[in-house]
Amino acid sequence: MTAPLRMSFDVACSVEHAFGVWTSGIGTWWPKDHTVTGNAELVVLQGAVGGRIYERAVDGVEHDWGEVKVWEPPTLVTYSWYLGRDRADAGEVDIRFHSHGDAATRVEIEHRGWELAGDFGDEWRDRNLAGWETVTPHFVAVIAKGDN
Repeated sequence: MTAPLRMSFDVACSVEHAFGVWTSGIGTWWPKDHTVTGNAELVVLQGAVGGRIYERAVDGVEHDWGEVKVWEPPTLVTYSWYLGRDRADAGEVDIRFHSHGDAATRVEIEHRGWELAGDFGDEWRDRNLAGWETVTPHFVAVIAKGDN
């Protein structure tokens, strides 16, 4: 079994704000080139159990990335994740938000389920590690900028 990816980082805002930017504000920070099409017009995370995570391309075509499985604002969102893959190969991502006072939040990510990708699981895990290392700084930058 391939070990889950686990990472964490701190942002200077309330847990409520961090959760909101990660979820309903995903389109403000998710890199448009880190998508199925490589040039998404819109990125959406629908805030409810069963909500879709998807991109809309400039031609209007939508590409699903995942589905919300747990919705507990402002501390937890869990979703299936298959960006660029078949839905049957979906892993699962937990994003937890821990308050450290009024102006500090620890964000913890656990991405698991690599065994569903079969022989490709280890490679898929490594690619996703690189992906998270690419996208999370964009989230941190939007929080730091403060205009979200």
